[in-house]
Amino acid sequence: MTTPVGSRGRLLAEILASQRAELPRRMAQVGIASLRRRVEDRAMRLSGAQIITSLRGPEGVRVIAEVKRNSPARGALAPIADPAALAAAYAAGGAAAISVLTEPRFFGGTLDDLAAVRERVGVPVLRKDFVVHPYQVVEAAAYGADLVLLIVAALEPRELAGLLDEAAGCGLAALVEVHSEAELAVAVDAGAQIVGVNARDLTTLAVDRDILSRLAHAIPGDVVCVAESGVRGPDDVRAYAAAGADAVLVGSSLVVHEQPADAVAALVEAGRRAVPC
Repeated sequence: MTTPVGSRGRLLAEILASQRAELPRRMAQVGIASLRRRVEDRAMRLSGAQIITSLRGPEGVRVIAEVKRNSPARGALAPIADPAALAAAYAAGGAAAISVLTEPRFFGGTLDDLAAVRERVGVPVLRKDFVVHPYQVVEAAAYGADLVLLIVAALEPRELAGLLDEAAGCGLAALVEVHSEAELAVAVDAGAQIVGVNARDLTTLAVDRDILSRLAHAIPGDVVCVAESGVRGPDDVRAYAAAGADAVLVGSSLVVHEQPADAVAALVEAGRRAVPC
């Protein structure tokens, strides 16, 4: 696998290098066969159709609320001693799904966070991480995820296709993240059913909230569109709805809020009042 360079961003390259360096240790510690047995033993799983229904519907733009301790763009956000309690607050506020950062070095997340959230909430749970190997997809399923994040900028097209196949084999849906029209074409060609358009440039960490408006015309009508990054409050939800989003993924502005359930509820209400294009 080639290491991303140049336009793919120095930060992304550093994160991916960290992931690849850590993978052999994890794979030696817990074999993939053991993880697959855990996946098979899962009592309840949501189907792909159920997950898509959770993220798109006539009620308006849905909210995916994120459990995230740190951000490379903003540094430390919140200690989050009890990620399950935070996820429960999000769900009480009406979140359609919960995103859990599991990357440890840059975002302060763990797989234990994912498992704890899965035990606490009934809505779909996304493992948000930098996935570069099928082992991580199986890990996601074993620790209770319903969705896994796949970043086009981190993968060659053949790798993306292989990881999508692995996700389907594990009963997971995939949120395929893009940052440009070229990446969107790769995602669509690979058969992505849920596409996340990230407003944050992984090279500069700057946020461009207009990127969805520029890409929306190229997103097939049967593909769920998730707007990622840049949601500061209800006005941004309404703006993303007008640009064509079915759902918004919100992290930093929620984890720093004193009343996360109320903050989610305000976004959910804005989404109900907005009508996507």
